[in-house]
Amino acid sequence: MARKLSFKMAINEALDLEMRRDPSVILLGEDIVGGSGAPGEKDAWGGVLGVTKGLYAKHGNRLLDTPLSESAYIGAAVGAAACGMRPVAELMFLDFMGVCFDQILNQAAKFRYMFGGKATTPVVIRAMVGAGFRAAAQHSQMLTPMFTHVPGLKVVCPSNAYDAKGLLIQSIRDDDPVIFCEHKNLYGHEVDVPTEAYAIPFGEANVVRDGKDVTIVSYGLTVHRAMDAASALSRQHGIEAEVIDLRTLSPIDWDTVIESVETTGRLVVVDEAHPRCSIATDVAAYVAQQAFGALKAAPQMVTAPHTPVPFSPTLEDLYIPTAEAIAGAVLRTVPHALAA
Repeated sequence: MARKLSFKMAINEALDLEMRRDPSVILLGEDIVGGSGAPGEKDAWGGVLGVTKGLYAKHGNRLLDTPLSESAYIGAAVGAAACGMRPVAELMFLDFMGVCFDQILNQAAKFRYMFGGKATTPVVIRAMVGAGFRAAAQHSQMLTPMFTHVPGLKVVCPSNAYDAKGLLIQSIRDDDPVIFCEHKNLYGHEVDVPTEAYAIPFGEANVVRDGKDVTIVSYGLTVHRAMDAASALSRQHGIEAEVIDLRTLSPIDWDTVIESVETTGRLVVVDEAHPRCSIATDVAAYVAQQAFGALKAAPQMVTAPHTPVPFSPTLEDLYIPTAEAIAGAVLRTVPHALAA
């Protein structure tokens, strides 16, 4: 049975279901209960935007309010995972990763490799990403590419509530460390979501729109911008774009991307991250290597500019890739006769 559910509540439901199923699942984070000395159940914030609100009343001391020390509680989560627990730690904003990056980069990501496969670290680190929330340069970055560079980490960034629930359940059940990225501007977005538990496998992209003329690859919030661009291109130019939602960034479903490009012959990659060493550059380079003969035009990238996220609302709106920018990139890949 399915009903409309917001992205935020889909995450809440996934956590609730997994905590009911598996007593080794615990939650750690700042203000997820209410703070030291607070009444807890009556004052449970559920994190900075209320994603885990209500879970303390159901699961009690399996939700741990932490000090304002990301290095301490991310390290504790990694250690707990190495000792048989399945912690889900809320990093609040991914921008704060610098405080605890050693625990992620040099500990969690490397345990399985360093101990010959005998050690597992089933920890999930949830964090908000992305601009458009008027949260300025230190709370608005799309830092997903930095984690995909690290072997041993899995990186997830869903675009809708259905995927958020299924991918988070998969993340909690996975035996490797997972960085689970939640675009804060998607929290209110609603789609049909089943009431029961389900898991979406990693490394399986979703073709959210079929098309024969150009392939648009994206993830997270910009999938919706890509869909808007595809609709406009169809109406105004008769160009039918295939839109692929990567869903997971490590691993990436290369087969689906290559198969689409071999059909369309054109590629546009949309990424809210900065243009250097991003998911966009990764996908464009891989396609150029593996499907060069199929390309009818040079791959195009639509990214945020190489600048910190501005606080000015007007500038921030320009910072995030728009549907118009995506459509413009598509038009650069097609012959004038087709674009006319």
